Amino acid sequence: MRNVSPWREPVHSTGTMGEPRGRGRFGAYGGRYAPESLVEACREVEEVFREAWVDPGFRGALAELLALHAGRPTPLTPARRMSEELGLRLYLKREDLTHTGSHKINNVLGQALLAVRMGRRKLIAETGAGQHGVATATAAALLGLEATVFMGERDIERQALNVFRMRMLGAEVIPVTTGSRTLKDATSEAMRHWVGATGDSHYCVGSVVGPDPYPWMVREFQRVIGDEAREQCAAALRTGVPDHVIACVGGGSNAAGTFAGFADTPARLTGVEAEGGAGAARGRLGVLHGCRSLFLQDDDGQINQAHSIAAGLDYPGVGPEHAHLRDLGRARYVTVTDDEAVGAAIRLARTEGIVPALESAHALAWVIRAADGGELPAGSTVLMTLSGRGDKDISTLKELL
Repeated sequence: MRNVSPWREPVHSTGTMGEPRGRGRFGAYGGRYAPESLVEACREVEEVFREAWVDPGFRGALAELLALHAGRPTPLTPARRMSEELGLRLYLKREDLTHTGSHKINNVLGQALLAVRMGRRKLIAETGAGQHGVATATAAALLGLEATVFMGERDIERQALNVFRMRMLGAEVIPVTTGSRTLKDATSEAMRHWVGATGDSHYCVGSVVGPDPYPWMVREFQRVIGDEAREQCAAALRTGVPDHVIACVGGGSNAAGTFAGFADTPARLTGVEAEGGAGAARGRLGVLHGCRSLFLQDDDGQINQAHSIAAGLDYPGVGPEHAHLRDLGRARYVTVTDDEAVGAAIRLARTEGIVPALESAHALAWVIRAADGGELPAGSTVLMTLSGRGDKDISTLKELL
């Protein structure tokens, strides 16, 4: 049975997707549940980020890197053939066209500049699908830093291309052999490594998870997606704002960045999770990786393993702000299966000539299902963030076709 969180009338307020309350709280979620040895490091990251985010010099340097290195702004592409088939107007925000092939570069360039500002010469990262690892290795090479990337052994096997890319860029890739050998365990190992390396290293968290200030900071670095899309929709749509804004959700950074551009509009926000993940759709309150949020748990409160054909969605929880948006009724969270995602990836390739990442294909799969089932009314305007390209998933798809 598919799990869906309630979609109530949205709550609009000046605080929606603004700065979190004291100690990094989004309603009942967030916070800084870090080991004592990391509390001071998190405080420093927060202090430096606050200073940098109001510094025109920092913002200008980041904007320049995003334009000249990452290739922003990314286009808003009308999916004409698929729109005709589905009876709606579907627009794709093309994060797959960024340098390195996904939205991850937006956040990493910001955090790498922060590391330089703090005098840190080493970046630590976790990665699932490998896209965050590739982005971190890319930024490190660009700025003359070292990069150490933790990646689950299972993900190393299914994302071999990205592992090669990271190593070619000069990063050290450390296999994680504990637990499920996927993103959750890679994140745990990266945090353990940071405990002993705070003096010369910055932990470059890849999603809107982790201890404060990471959920807020990563969302702000990813806000460029939503801000660009808002401006592009204003030019492309008669109403200026789409009826629906949709993105895939693992930890949730591409969705958070997209939603931030539309949180104060009437657009309905939908996050699409993997059926085997679904932290927002069916998670329970708990603490993992430094924050309080919704996680898959057993009756004893132990974290359950997630599963998804998309390595980037193979995470047993969701970022705290997404949990808060769910509670507010401002966004709802739905799930799709592996088979639906694969089918959507093939359909986009054959109708629009775009091979999406399997993560993004989850969002598209829900659009297809909702259009066919009448949940997206005929003639609706739909913005969907295509968070990454599918090169990394070719070997997985090849086995299934």
